[in-house]
Amino acid sequence: MHQLSEQEILRRNKLEELQKLGIEPYPSELFDVNFYAQEIHDNYHPELNNFQEVVLAGRLMSSRVMGKASFAELMDSSGRIQLYVNRDEICPGEDKTLYNVVFKKLLDLGDFIGVKGHVFKTQVGETSIHVTELKLLAKALRPLPVVKTQKDEATGETITYDAFTDPEQRYRQRYVDLVVNPHVRDTFVKRSQLVQSMRNYLNDKGYLEVETPILQPLYGGAAARPFKTHHNTLDMDLYLRIANELYLKRLIVGGFDGVYEFSKDFRNEGMSRFHNPEFTQMELYVAYKDYAWMMDLVEEMVERVALALHGKTEVQVGDNVINFQRPWQRYTMFEAIEKYTGEAIGEMDETALRATAAKLNVHLEPSMGKAKIIDEIFGEHVEGKLIQPTFITDYPVEMSPLAKKHRDRPGMVERFEAICNGKEICNAFSELNDPIDQRKRFEDQLELGKRGDTEAMVLDEDFLRALEYGMPPTAGLGIGIDRLSMIMTNSHSIQDVLFFPQMKPENNG
Repeated sequence: MHQLSEQEILRRNKLEELQKLGIEPYPSELFDVNFYAQEIHDNYHPELNNFQEVVLAGRLMSSRVMGKASFAELMDSSGRIQLYVNRDEICPGEDKTLYNVVFKKLLDLGDFIGVKGHVFKTQVGETSIHVTELKLLAKALRPLPVVKTQKDEATGETITYDAFTDPEQRYRQRYVDLVVNPHVRDTFVKRSQLVQSMRNYLNDKGYLEVETPILQPLYGGAAARPFKTHHNTLDMDLYLRIANELYLKRLIVGGFDGVYEFSKDFRNEGMSRFHNPEFTQMELYVAYKDYAWMMDLVEEMVERVALALHGKTEVQVGDNVINFQRPWQRYTMFEAIEKYTGEAIGEMDETALRATAAKLNVHLEPSMGKAKIIDEIFGEHVEGKLIQPTFITDYPVEMSPLAKKHRDRPGMVERFEAICNGKEICNAFSELNDPIDQRKRFEDQLELGKRGDTEAMVLDEDFLRALEYGMPPTAGLGIGIDRLSMIMTNSHSIQDVLFFPQMKPENNG
């Protein structure tokens, strides 16, 4: 059990004092806000005498008590604004308890308060609320971390020293992080805008947003290890989906020309600053199209996202300025490997690939087949060097069990990935719609599984049955929303763009 600190004990004592005074520290009634702090800062003009009846609510973030009058600062969801609190204004009668006891002694920083009043500018020109009514809305029993500031004597600039910088603490207590680090909130606002921009783009094209099962009797649509659970009533094992691809393709079989889904997917794999076991993808499938058409769509859509979030196609990411303006650079996978390693691996068999990997100091497991070896070489020597948005196309057939064979290049499939800032942000195919070929590819995956490949795909008979009813030529796409959000918000880690990333159990010992 949590050991109370001195400050927490003091706050609980204040809670009891409030209750003794007949003040409910957690009132139920409506407090109807009509304006926000930023709205007032942006639109108040003294000569217009506007904002004369305002109602605001938020956290008390500072308080400077000066006898009968005090200044305080309130923070709502839009930002901060100064309050001017006069004893005789909020206590018009003889009873001055609300000011002398409640405001001066029993309120703490972090408490939620509601105020009514009118807006004015102080003598130093700061837009403020002249408070006429004040109400406690929720008592905070734990103190917020203190953010310290110091003025740089040389430049006059105010430097902020954030007392809540430990990443693990911030990810565990995101609710505190959002309060004391306002820029964090902006990251998540931008993430929401990113999703909305993509949704608007796809809706404008007439594609249908759909929902598909998260609990699946067979996992498929990607090479990954699943999370497994059990349904008691049906007495059957189920899996959290690793992708929604096979269900969306069933909808193309069913007659929809274009469907998409923003999906939560789950993979029981390692964790890093680029990987979380729960993540978000947008998958899109459009009938009668191919992967070349889909490349053009990705360029246009992501360029539009950058413009929506930043007003320009250039985005600062770490030390790099990434430009999403079309067109993007394009290489085949083998061209990219040869460009960055000097090795032409296109005609190599597994033995030669293993020798080349050893020459390039790429570690391999015995269970890896040709596809995994090529993928390891690419990941080790190419991917991290692709900073500007780049399409890598035309992958070996062994690497892509769900992609259509290349129309011109034997042994290859019509697939592309978009790489940006050294990491994949999307994956797309001309989708395999030949049910006989698809069955053979699934069977090849089963053989890899027997060799020990824990990420090999399973054979899905119902999906094969759907293909046997006929699926038109289709282009498919998956975009990693978390990774794209990292780039668009200049975030170092995937945990920075997830409100509540997965963490190890907290050690309270």
